[in-house]
Amino acid sequence: MFTVEIEDQEVVAALQRIGEALTDMTPVMQDIGELMVYSTKSRFLAGEAPDGTPWAPKSQTTRDSYARRRDPIDDRPLFGPSRRLSSEIHYSAGSEGVEWGSSLIYAATQHFGAARGSFGTTRRGGAIPWGDIPARPFLGLSEGDRADVLDTVNSWLERVARGGG
Repeated sequence: MFTVEIEDQEVVAALQRIGEALTDMTPVMQDIGELMVYSTKSRFLAGEAPDGTPWAPKSQTTRDSYARRRDPIDDRPLFGPSRRLSSEIHYSAGSEGVEWGSSLIYAATQHFGAARGSFGTTRRGGAIPWGDIPARPFLGLSEGDRADVLDTVNSWLERVARGGG
């Protein structure tokens, strides 16, 4: 066995910067969060799940409901009259990781879907939801997202090693 000592100050400094940066990965997690919010919002425009599967179209019953209320009808799936779901995607990042999604009460139902009546009934006995809601996954990593996250991490490490922030 043998030992090699590195006495190059620039190399030692770069290794120290990487070590220090790895103790708080908040900056790279924030970059990933921004990336995932952008990707998720883009997914709404494309109308597809992270795996590329197209979302189920808006049902005629939903269109009729909008018409009865005189709400504008947007034929794109997951675009309701308020357009809140597609626009209210946020992230929270820290040293340990990043989470992104929507805080809207109906977001999980839209993402995972729900069977008619799976949330009980109204006071009048009507099913909640009143019909089956197909799953339209909008959260997750696509293959493109995965590559972008890896590029982001690699770029971040390179910047840190060079002494940048």
